[in-house]
Amino acid sequence: MSISPKTALLEEYALVARALSAPARLSLLEQLAQGERGVEALADKTGLTVANCSQHLQQLRRAALVTSRRDGKAVIYRLSDARTLELMDLLRILAERNLAQVERILRGLSDGEEPPEPVSREELAARLADGAVTVLDVRPADEYATGHIPGALNMTLSELERILPTLDPTTEIVAYCRGPYCIYAHQAVTALRKHGLTARRLDGGLPEWREDGREIAVHPG
Repeated sequence: MSISPKTALLEEYALVARALSAPARLSLLEQLAQGERGVEALADKTGLTVANCSQHLQQLRRAALVTSRRDGKAVIYRLSDARTLELMDLLRILAERNLAQVERILRGLSDGEEPPEPVSREELAARLADGAVTVLDVRPADEYATGHIPGALNMTLSELERILPTLDPTTEIVAYCRGPYCIYAHQAVTALRKHGLTARRLDGGLPEWREDGREIAVHPG
């Protein structure tokens, strides 16, 4: 029995929706937004087994959210379309606006306080040009090395105490991380404000900054 064109279209749209329905696959998309990676690296980053990671990647590939290439024996994955970032962010926005549990979780990251408004990428670019801001990249060092906002300092949460004496208390600090689902920036801002520093997080992360067409620096090491 044939189906109508409308039903056929909805089936294809639902294929994409189903691909986004697992936390593990959202985590994989977050990682691939940083840059292309092999299966073993993705498994290591997300805490999945290699076999489970491969299965989730196949689901994402069937929905055309990721594509792959061979590099010798390795299979390297990347996002198929930069607009996937917009879809991921829209999921975040809808969840934050409409799910009370999301609000509770985010408030918990700010120790129960109302988090400060994030800094737009446009504002950060202007303040960087004026030298009127300190930028912290709170992703792991390997992600920072492959690309970061020019002038950003790299600091993981565990290194906060070490870097505190080097921060100018008179300059606002803007922290950023992987993108719409990363919580490192929220946690860093809370920790910095506990130490009496003025800090906010960036609206978006390194992938969104890149997709705006803004400059990306690569660590010389």
